[in-house]
Amino acid sequence: MFYPYPLTEGSRNVQETKHQMTQTDSPAPFTHIIRITDLGGAEHDVTLVPEPTQLAAIAAELGLNGLRKMRFQARLAPMGKRDWRLTAHLGATVVQPCVVTLVPVTTRLEEDVTRSWRAGIEPIDANEVEMPEDDGEEPLGTEIDLGAVMVETLALALPMYPHAEGAALQTANFTEPGKKAMTDEEARPFAGLAGLKSALESDNDPENTD
Repeated sequence: MFYPYPLTEGSRNVQETKHQMTQTDSPAPFTHIIRITDLGGAEHDVTLVPEPTQLAAIAAELGLNGLRKMRFQARLAPMGKRDWRLTAHLGATVVQPCVVTLVPVTTRLEEDVTRSWRAGIEPIDANEVEMPEDDGEEPLGTEIDLGAVMVETLALALPMYPHAEGAALQTANFTEPGKKAMTDEEARPFAGLAGLKSALESDNDPENTD
């Protein structure tokens, strides 16, 4: 595995990394794995800049039309004797299809992220409903994959409904052949209840008699 800094006690070095993708048992679009034992209890700065082939792999993984630029500036710092904290900034330029016209929409993202790895907490069972107090905390294992953190940060920062300039959703009608079309407003969850309430009130009105 490749590490972008000399792992010496008390050192802190900044170096831009443009490295080949790491081969793992479960393929990922980008990985950058750091062994905890190699950190030496010192603070480290790491900058990840994926190459074009890696950008394409990340874009394919996230369903993007394109990923033009991406830079992840991270600092790993010890917390006490065993725990670690990450503070990082992600900059990326993404291209997504417009939800209305499918025209490519380019968005510049700037996102900060913090993450902690603690030796004293247990992995969360998938069947547990209760969320941890700090969802930025994870159990500390033998290594940290900064590449996975970078891709996850990008995925969470993506616009959910990218719109091209001037694009707007049109009113849609919902119907079956031979029946009156239902509008967007009528299809809303409580539209039917409102109509039922109005009908009941009309039936109970003493002035409404045959």
